[in-house]
Amino acid sequence: MIQHQLRLLAILLLLSQIAVAQIKVKHSNVSDGANFELVCASQRTTIYYDPADSKLTARSARLFAEDIQRVTGHKPEIATATKGLSGNVVILGTVGRNKLIDALAAKHPELTSIRGAWERFVIKTIEKPAAGIDKALLIAGSDKRGTAYGVFTLSEKIGVSPWYWWADVPPVKSAELGLEPLTYISTAPSVKYRGIFINDEAPALRNWAKEKFGGFNHLFYEKVFELLLRHKANYLWPAMWLPSAFADDDPLNPELADEYGIVISTSHHEPMMRAHDEWRRFQGGAWNYETNKAQLQEFWRGGIERMNGFESVVTVGMRGDGDEAMTEEAAVDLMKTIIADQRNIISTVTGRPADATPQVWAIYKEVQEYYDKGMRVDDDITILFCDDNWGNVRILPKKEDRQYKGGFGMYYHFDYVGAPVSYRWQNVTQIERAWEQLNLSYQWGVKNLWLVNVGDIKPMEFPISFFLDFAWDVNAFKAADLPGYYTRWAAQQFSPEFAEDIGHIISLYTKYNARRTPEMLSPETYSLVHYREADRVLGEFRQLLEKSDRIYAQLPEEQKPAYYQLVHAPLAMCSNLNELYIAAAKNKYYAEQGGASANFYADQVRALFEKDAALTRQFHDDLENGKWNHMMSQTHLGYTHWNHPPANKMPAVSYIQTQQTASLGYRVEYGSEPAWRGFSVEGDGLYNGSFSAFDPINDQQYYLEIFNRGAEKLEFSVTAPEDWINLSATGGTIGFDQKIDVSIDWSKAPKGNAVGAIEISGAGQRFRVKVPIRSNLPKASGFIENNGVVSIEAAHFTSKFDGEQARWTVVPNLGRTLSAIMPEPANMDRQMPDKNTARAEYVFTVFEDGDLQLETYLSPTQNYQKNDGLQFAIAIDDEEPQILNINENETKPDWQYATWWTESVANHIKKKTTLHKNLKAGVHTLKVWAMDPGVVIQKFVFDAGGLKPSYLGPPESLFIEKR
Repeated sequence: MIQHQLRLLAILLLLSQIAVAQIKVKHSNVSDGANFELVCASQRTTIYYDPADSKLTARSARLFAEDIQRVTGHKPEIATATKGLSGNVVILGTVGRNKLIDALAAKHPELTSIRGAWERFVIKTIEKPAAGIDKALLIAGSDKRGTAYGVFTLSEKIGVSPWYWWADVPPVKSAELGLEPLTYISTAPSVKYRGIFINDEAPALRNWAKEKFGGFNHLFYEKVFELLLRHKANYLWPAMWLPSAFADDDPLNPELADEYGIVISTSHHEPMMRAHDEWRRFQGGAWNYETNKAQLQEFWRGGIERMNGFESVVTVGMRGDGDEAMTEEAAVDLMKTIIADQRNIISTVTGRPADATPQVWAIYKEVQEYYDKGMRVDDDITILFCDDNWGNVRILPKKEDRQYKGGFGMYYHFDYVGAPVSYRWQNVTQIERAWEQLNLSYQWGVKNLWLVNVGDIKPMEFPISFFLDFAWDVNAFKAADLPGYYTRWAAQQFSPEFAEDIGHIISLYTKYNARRTPEMLSPETYSLVHYREADRVLGEFRQLLEKSDRIYAQLPEEQKPAYYQLVHAPLAMCSNLNELYIAAAKNKYYAEQGGASANFYADQVRALFEKDAALTRQFHDDLENGKWNHMMSQTHLGYTHWNHPPANKMPAVSYIQTQQTASLGYRVEYGSEPAWRGFSVEGDGLYNGSFSAFDPINDQQYYLEIFNRGAEKLEFSVTAPEDWINLSATGGTIGFDQKIDVSIDWSKAPKGNAVGAIEISGAGQRFRVKVPIRSNLPKASGFIENNGVVSIEAAHFTSKFDGEQARWTVVPNLGRTLSAIMPEPANMDRQMPDKNTARAEYVFTVFEDGDLQLETYLSPTQNYQKNDGLQFAIAIDDEEPQILNINENETKPDWQYATWWTESVANHIKKKTTLHKNLKAGVHTLKVWAMDPGVVIQKFVFDAGGLKPSYLGPPESLFIEKR
């Protein structure tokens, strides 16, 4: 015993001196004697594995040989006997199942250190490991998946992306291939089971799989299993939309999964390894345990028998037929009986105690009521918590429950069919939000199982990579690391010289999509008249698309198909969709004003609608000669309820009958609304007579929009009698409309308050618009009021103070407009606002005495603690802090489609309002205290009497350093 302890101590001491080396690959000059040459002019490496090892090891050897061939054109030979091995050899296998590896363990204690561990591996170069072998590259796993993960770690390093097949990413080509000497020892994965749920798979994935493979058979799943292994994943809920049934449709499916080391389970409403559609095939009658117990037990017994010893996680419990509630109220006693009976079936069929078979209870939607009411299951069963289907975690384990033997899991969503409106067509996931919620989950003890609903797999490639990479090594991802992930992922798929720019594009197009999902967009989403919001959104998309066009043109030809499907096409499609809806909004807007532009925008809507179809056709027909036909066939235009429409439907447009002769109309930016919505009973225009006040600090530039209400061209002129009023144009001839920028030359403007004017004439009409200015302003610093509003991005604090127990952390890019702040650590206890509590401060200036209303924009985090709600505190200057509960009045559960929930997930934001009375004009300080983890603040908007309705809120105010 003492000798064993001393040996273990010696191993630990030795390992502590071995740095976890970086794996450095060489693509040239590899024959210098120091490197391990995989392929070079003088060396052809053999791959060896022990035939007594697992089938997955054998398959990994073959795949690794193919990966080397993809890079170099040379495919190594594979040997299964040590006799005759010479030169350079890749020794591939599992500790305890490979005689040569076990023989090396005596001299290389890192092999002993991983023995019996979960999914660990060692990659090591060894000189003369055995007779006849000059050099060895050892890839040794603690189990069969550990071995495979070691192989695919190297495959990535030599230049084969996990997406080489699923997204046509070309391998890095080189004639030579070598590795610098190394000893790489992996840690165990952060999360034990990590995987995906293929769901909502019709019409896109189903029709594609039918065309390419004949359906969801073993040929299809072989591609899925390999993709999972290359991402170091091990878990799958297979496609299950009616009429799919993984094991029943093709008996080779579960057999092949086990060979690949992929753990198969079934979804939250498919207990006992049975697919939903199998009950129809079984003809078992009512899906009701109280009235049809015997039939259900027979059905479930068949699922466990068919499992046949394959590594699986059995879903237990029961929901209603068709993803519905089992009963109107939570029938706790009935659920306990069902699970007890299911476990009896498991033990009877397997001949082992029930706890010898891994099981999971998914508390999805209404099933959480059972848990909330105190129901608990046998302590070997993993409790699978869920998000609200929109990326917001619903519940996490209490601190006193974290040692629960069965562990906890999280079922997350990148795709969803359900209320308020399904999202399936494009990637709408910000990895920053996924990171924040999953990191929160992990720190609260959810470490046994992470599963994500990925819909059709495509086009969720990027968030799938992130989710599985994060699950593998949670500690490798801090908030500040997230921007770098975009760049690293892009460098893995494309030319490194473009990686930063491509990563930037992915970070922004997913941000823009996450503001409001494509399926929920409408002409009313973005404001046409307030804060130039709609045009800003269009400008952002256009700028990003222009950047993507330039990159696409410069990429090597072999990289263009991958770039098109992973980056360019989703951006182009979503940019076009936003153009379409905003054009529809402008059609309605100008039609209501009688503007001739209404007909122009009606035509544009139709053209953009046709372009949407053309982009889909291009993806299906032209990309890789039709390889991805059907993958973009999900309808996305014309949703009127949660479910998808049968076909894409163009937004409604109107054509107007304009008068024949030209007619002058105009609109003033930041002017009050004209009477009678702009028109008299006779149809004459009633336009706004004044701009809002200009001031020298904000130095505003507002526009005056001239529009034509007639069929003939309109000639107009715009003049300013005062020389201190600048105009970007003084006239023109238009068919539709033109915007003229108005600003002030403050070197010529009178001091104090004054009012100038602009005169507009054309088509026999003349109008006069006032131009007020004010320069008698208080001293100003920080964020400056403009038009009765102060808008501040939460990440732009003036100062930040870390508390003794917590701190505010910036999460770059998280949110709808810039970035966000959140308290850390994610598992901290509640803090009360005092001098030792973490706080962020924001200096701002208002121009008038009075009350201020503050809107705080927050990510829509749920009350995962199931307590009195998540809290933070706010004060201005020396006010008593106001404690805000972001979950106040959220009593009706989300799965009942409560208004608080449908609005917050649709808008991807919550707003909390506070009133601050009797503030004097001048400089003030907003203070924000961190109290609970999970509170994520994106933006602050002060309404000093001028706030206008918009979707994203006003853009950030001008900031001036204190003088």
